[in-house]
Amino acid sequence: MAALTHIPSPLLPAPPSWYPGHMMKFTRMLPSLLTRTDVVIEIRDSRLPLTSINKSLEAALRKWRLERGWDANDPTRRIINAGPCERLVVLNKRDLVPEWGMEPFRLAMTKKCPDQQVIFASWHRPRDIRDLNKTLVDIARRYPHTPELNVLVIGMPNVGKSTLLNALRSMGIKGKTPKAFKTSAQPGLTQAISTRLKLSLDPLVYAFDTPGVMLPFLGQGASGAERGVKLALIAGIKEGLYDMDTLASYLLYRLNVLSPISPAYLALLPEGTQPIIDLDVFLTKIAQRMGMIKRGAELDLSRAAAYFVRWWREEGGLLQTASSTLQTLSHHMFVSNEKGANTIEEVSSVTHGWGFDFEWQISPNDFHDAHKVVESDVASLVQLKMEECIENHLVQSEREDRDETNISATQRKKQLTIEEKARRRAKYATNR
Repeated sequence: MAALTHIPSPLLPAPPSWYPGHMMKFTRMLPSLLTRTDVVIEIRDSRLPLTSINKSLEAALRKWRLERGWDANDPTRRIINAGPCERLVVLNKRDLVPEWGMEPFRLAMTKKCPDQQVIFASWHRPRDIRDLNKTLVDIARRYPHTPELNVLVIGMPNVGKSTLLNALRSMGIKGKTPKAFKTSAQPGLTQAISTRLKLSLDPLVYAFDTPGVMLPFLGQGASGAERGVKLALIAGIKEGLYDMDTLASYLLYRLNVLSPISPAYLALLPEGTQPIIDLDVFLTKIAQRMGMIKRGAELDLSRAAAYFVRWWREEGGLLQTASSTLQTLSHHMFVSNEKGANTIEEVSSVTHGWGFDFEWQISPNDFHDAHKVVESDVASLVQLKMEECIENHLVQSEREDRDETNISATQRKKQLTIEEKARRRAKYATNR
């Protein structure tokens, strides 16, 4: 099967603004909550390890670490160690991303963000929950004079905070335990800080669940548009703010990037179908295969788009993960010689990726020895490409933070109202 060599990115609409009042309230409360917190667990989605970072909370977390004695110039060094102060980043839903990218990503994050301890987990995997529970218990035991360990769980909407806490409670408390928190496939169910949830009896470990907090503004231009669609695909944004055709268009593009030879969606199409770039052609084939007909004997492409997105959320992500290995990552760039060693074909660069946040080009020039390539070479290259993606993300985030115009129309209107009230007060004070 021929690989796709040119995968054009789709045109995306400007992102909507979804920042309800309970999110703003929690953001304002966070600094005071951190004064009573020993460990912060930030839950992110493994499919969006960069996009699911809520940078609006970073300032409060940075200040909390500095107040607890961490070095401002060396985030791995603690000057005053009077009590627990740890930040864990849990990449939830690890079963929805290929295994081969986890260790390169962890190493890349350790190099670029040394203050964050990255842990991959899934509530479907008891071993992951057991390891995370052990991490919290070990932190508590390092500080025997601390009567209890208080854990604050934060993150964007629908990344699995409540579900993961329910699993931690079941693992940490012996015997049958009732479900502590309600969970939903739709974002925004948790709108207030929970009561303390006991995760361990010896030592005592308590946790607080918190509302998922979206960015106040997803950004301008192509980067903001893509950020919004990514979050909508994982159901991190309120349903209905995006039409399904837009989500299906981006999903088709991203699945082609992840596997240019055999995208996961081919499981939905007749055997022997080649990878498809055009959305209308793809949805037509889906509608024909599933018998999706609307009034007038026309194919129902809107229904096909909704089916495609729903399929990916429920089972397509697992299928993509199961079929992706480090060997298949660059399979179409290699041929085997008579001795079984891999050599690089004379091909141009090809697009690859991991999750929905990482995309890079691989060419024969990326390898030191084009006549013999081993798996470790590919793993090292993946880590290098991930480091470049992370660095680009950090640079772009800093640029957006410095840009005073990078706010939504609603935020700008509020800003102008505040400025107008300040001018009127100043004028009134002068006239008195």
